[in-house]
Amino acid sequence: MIRPIDSGNERMKKAGNPKSKYPILILIQMKRRDFIIKGGLATTATIAGTSILSSMNNNIESDTVNIGVIGTGSRGNGLISIINKIDGLRVAACCDVIPFRLKQGIKRVGSKSKAYSDYRKLLDNKDIDAVLISSTFNTHSQIAIDALDARKHVYCEKTMGKGIEGIKIMREKVEMSSKIFQTGHQYHSSKLYMHVVELIKSGKIGQVLSFECQWNRQGDWRRKVPDPKLERAINWRMYREYSGGLVAELCSHQIDFVNWVLGSTPKKVMGVGGIDYWKDGRETYDNIHLIYDYDNGVRAKFTCLTANAKDDYQIRVMGSKGTIILGYAKAWFYPEGEYTKKTMGDVDGVSGATATWEKTKGYPIKVEHADPSAQALIDFKDYVINNTTPISNVKTGSHAAFAVQMGLDAMYNGTIEYWKEDYN
Repeated sequence: MIRPIDSGNERMKKAGNPKSKYPILILIQMKRRDFIIKGGLATTATIAGTSILSSMNNNIESDTVNIGVIGTGSRGNGLISIINKIDGLRVAACCDVIPFRLKQGIKRVGSKSKAYSDYRKLLDNKDIDAVLISSTFNTHSQIAIDALDARKHVYCEKTMGKGIEGIKIMREKVEMSSKIFQTGHQYHSSKLYMHVVELIKSGKIGQVLSFECQWNRQGDWRRKVPDPKLERAINWRMYREYSGGLVAELCSHQIDFVNWVLGSTPKKVMGVGGIDYWKDGRETYDNIHLIYDYDNGVRAKFTCLTANAKDDYQIRVMGSKGTIILGYAKAWFYPEGEYTKKTMGDVDGVSGATATWEKTKGYPIKVEHADPSAQALIDFKDYVINNTTPISNVKTGSHAAFAVQMGLDAMYNGTIEYWKEDYN
């Protein structure tokens, strides 16, 4: 049963603004001076354009969706570049509280668009069809709630929400809305990943036994800061108040994938991490090691390092008949038993297709597919125009977000965290 959103507000009053209809998890509407003094937020943004939304339903009356990008940092600007190449999707405005970030976003659009420093002003613009939320992690819930209230469709970057209560209230709001809501787990839109999931579910690797996931990097994960007063605003990923660190920013994609493959959520989570290499004042860990326990004895391990990039990004799905290894855009199948150079006719799902054993990479799984982020945004446009539910939706997004929070709590508190019934 869905509780009225006001019941969630009561849980958030201490953390929010009691004057707001939906009290915010953190104070995100503040003057620039206050932001600098208080260590403030990193990004918020807004949009303007020609309205094409029907007042009667979610369908778009034109073939172009006007979108406002809220948060024009590295991720927001990267997505703007992708949107610029997608027919039927147009960046009509950008919003960010940091002036040079906002300027970068407007420049990246490369056409007339409106600039905002307060996302609420963007939401007041009736010509906006949808918003893309790529602001700081801790602002996702409130911005999404306000956007839905303003009758905007929402593409919310991963991880969907921060904190158990924030995730619950956000989910409740989405479930009560008629608007399209898509979470930014872009691999959920990848045709390659979809095909791999189908192969696994069809029994290609036999009984699924375990997952070994990693996303290793060599670097301090910092951004350049032109003014020391902007340290927390620009490097918000380093501070727990704003960020979920490596778990939320990287592991969340792979956690979402494991949930997707198994069609379930973890029963319990344990893990450790630390600030063991980059001694630079950061609060989020520079290395993490998590174990998620699922039904039927399936365990998923997640590792992120920032001082060793060996093998970079990888998902290893191990089964009783073989193993599938996934990279960013490629996948390979390793059968159990004798390895031969014989043709395997259906490795890539196409009868009669040929695939030759590669000594270090097994049999390639070949599927034509677009860049996952581009595909996710193309899908979002189609979901809005056709009024259909995204494959990466509030249910899959909230389940991944709850699992992320469990991992953070397990590491920070030194506990074993258990999945709770109300997370479902």
